[in-house]
Amino acid sequence: MKGLFKGVSIALGIVLVAYCAFLLESSGRNTVANENIISQWEIAWIDEDNLHLTEQDLDKIENWTSYSTSTPITAKRNEKATQWIKMKLPEVNFDSPAILFDKVYGHNILMMVNDQVIYESQRQYNYEINTILAPLKREFSGSYLYLGISSSNRIGVQDSVLIGEFSSLQIDYIKSNITDFILGSALIFIAIVMLFCLFLLNSETVSTWLALCAVILASGVIVITYSSFLYSLLGNFGDIYVTLFDLSLFLLLPSFTFFFEKIFGSGYYSIIKKFRKFQVYYSLFCFVAMIINNFSGYRYHNIYSYISATALGMIMIIQFIILVSTSTVYAIKGNREAIIFSSGFAIFAILGIGELAWFYLNSAYYDLFLWKWGVVSFLISLIIILGRRFAETHKQVVEYSRQLEMFNNELQRAEKMEIISEMAASVAHEVRNPLQVTRGFLQLIAEKEHNSDKVYMNMALDELDRASNIITDFLTFAKPEVGKVTTLNLLNEFIHIEGILVPMVNLQGGRISVHIPNDLYIRGNSSKFKQAFINIIKNSIEALHGDGDIQIWAHKENGKVSIHIKDNGEGMDKEALSRLGEPYFSTKTKGTGLGLMVTFRIIEVMEGEVHFTSEKGVGTEAIISFPQVNEPES
Repeated sequence: MKGLFKGVSIALGIVLVAYCAFLLESSGRNTVANENIISQWEIAWIDEDNLHLTEQDLDKIENWTSYSTSTPITAKRNEKATQWIKMKLPEVNFDSPAILFDKVYGHNILMMVNDQVIYESQRQYNYEINTILAPLKREFSGSYLYLGISSSNRIGVQDSVLIGEFSSLQIDYIKSNITDFILGSALIFIAIVMLFCLFLLNSETVSTWLALCAVILASGVIVITYSSFLYSLLGNFGDIYVTLFDLSLFLLLPSFTFFFEKIFGSGYYSIIKKFRKFQVYYSLFCFVAMIINNFSGYRYHNIYSYISATALGMIMIIQFIILVSTSTVYAIKGNREAIIFSSGFAIFAILGIGELAWFYLNSAYYDLFLWKWGVVSFLISLIIILGRRFAETHKQVVEYSRQLEMFNNELQRAEKMEIISEMAASVAHEVRNPLQVTRGFLQLIAEKEHNSDKVYMNMALDELDRASNIITDFLTFAKPEVGKVTTLNLLNEFIHIEGILVPMVNLQGGRISVHIPNDLYIRGNSSKFKQAFINIIKNSIEALHGDGDIQIWAHKENGKVSIHIKDNGEGMDKEALSRLGEPYFSTKTKGTGLGLMVTFRIIEVMEGEVHFTSEKGVGTEAIISFPQVNEPES
């Protein structure tokens, strides 16, 4: 449910970005109230590529046809046909009048009024979208403006024509085109920043990062070089812009596939990897074809256009089908990154396919603009995917660091225990025998002494017994031999343990309750088992300090038998809890810490695990788990 919520949130975020982008795009032009709008004109065709006609020549043409912005643009008569447009200028009452054509399709354009050329453009490169802002004169009021257009593809005027103050139209002109520059520049800037960050990454993520940088950089260049504003503002470098557009497209497609491959793998039968290699070779082929076409003066333009546009478009369609199919399969399997990828690509596909459909419905007389916001939404999804990868990598690093610290602590503890074990074994063997001899002589002397002296002798014997018990604990810790291993019934074992400890807990003023089913069995040595649990329960009794409860219960789960020992004594803080089982650490005034050391070692040898939880002033709970065994056959 949480993953679904995140997926829906991401999808809504991407949709919101696309919607805001649409609002930004659609609000680019705000017509000023005092601007004059020309929405009707006349069109005539001549069957030759000739823009050098005078108004007298144009007046001789008889087949002028009326058109408006709502009339579909007619197709060319033949390859060399030139279109002439005639429109009557309204009264020009501006200090610095100008005329703004938002969209004119054509390679070569000439604009004149009263046989005066006010605008002329000739393009040798393959880009026919123009935005024209040309100055007018007051004496042009009521005159006819003639616009001659020649083009190998689309041709004509689309949208309304505005006449107004030059400064006002210039602002309008810039506002309507600046969005592409802002968006493209932002993408390029992001790609450059990402390239600088490349030096901070490890070698495993460099290739994925570079692929995403290439995708974002190529997308930014494509957005900028697709805008008509660049060609209208600095048209002398148009061939460079077209070249950059093609190069970015050649870079974008294989980089995109490579990024997909690094995130989701090579796909079934390595189809993603094979297709990516094909795209690299085809992009290199297109690059060579572009160089040949450019250096030959665009002599092979038609061939190059088929290679870099028609054929490449088919390859793009195949690419999208493969990637979407693969990501959809992974998304169905629950891959969250595939869900994010599919969401971003769905927005891009909806915007792209919708615009393409509208493009062909309008006989190609429509400029695609929503596609770039689809690209932005899609890039956001790619960045989210890469961000998730970095977050997962960071999470793994943190987890590995935590485990390394834990293993290092365990290693230090094991080394410390090994040293103590060797020392304990050697010292215990050397000290036990003299102690036993000393005890024997003291016992003999005590039998001959008077009553007053016997008290001191008995005290000496008790201390020797205590020293002997400590030595026994050392030996048990150093060499924890379980002894004879049998199948133990937990209830029977705890009945004996309860019988031993009930007098002690009653003296403390506490209560002990045991709730253990009769069908729980483990493997171990009965004597060692009792020793370990008596140590744990004794600690609970000593922590009561008067009235209190000790609860003991057990249950089985996932092949394990878990025993819980819980008291409501004084409890421990986190520091004391973390040091349980360390040599010579004890919360008791006269404790040595050896009891819990021995307990932990016995449980470890019996393949068990022990875990303590405690809170100061609330109590302590010990949870001990052993492998469960079946009831022995009678």
